Amino acid sequence: MSDPLPDLRATDADRERVADRLRAAAADGQITFDELDERLHAAYAARTGRDLVPLTEDLQEPGTALLSPEPAAGQGVTVRRGPGGARWLVAIMGGCDRRGRWRLAERATSLNIMGGADLDLNQAELAADHVELTVFSLMGGADIRVPDNLQVELSEFAFMGGNSIKLGDAPPPPGAPVLRLRLISIMGGSDVKRGPRPSRSERRALRQQRHEPHGH
Repeated sequence: MSDPLPDLRATDADRERVADRLRAAAADGQITFDELDERLHAAYAARTGRDLVPLTEDLQEPGTALLSPEPAAGQGVTVRRGPGGARWLVAIMGGCDRRGRWRLAERATSLNIMGGADLDLNQAELAADHVELTVFSLMGGADIRVPDNLQVELSEFAFMGGNSIKLGDAPPPPGAPVLRLRLISIMGGSDVKRGPRPSRSERRALRQQRHEPHGH
């Protein structure tokens, strides 16, 4: 459906179409949820098409991007420079899982209070060549998986807890994007490992191997 003519009265269908566009923009990170509330209020209060036009004129069409995705060196994480992406990953007395294709903002925080996060970056999309992720855990923690083609600059602090870091010795390829990872753990801890998570069948096979008697 084409945009409503600016000087004509807006219909309920026009308002709903704009509202749907705004919700989609918030879902893919183009606008914040505070901006969504403001624009939805303006959309439903609009009297003419001219009132509706400014609410979406700075938004991309769903499924498009200002820049084409740029594969990072090797396989796994990609970089698509621009706004948007997950900025807050919150697990309070619960969990927060991000796996498969998802987008991480240039600066993000994982907050785990009596809860835990499972963050797999192996197929993630980064909003910049250098991203920062702060993981704060109080009586909780995070399980973080990073791909081979991601350089990790890590700092950590643990009080009455501990963090486990297993990134291997092999350096990432030249020009790899950088993740600045800060772990702050109080009565908890986080695990950081390189490579994809083993599948369920692979984990089952590993458990069987550990329990098999030696020498058979």
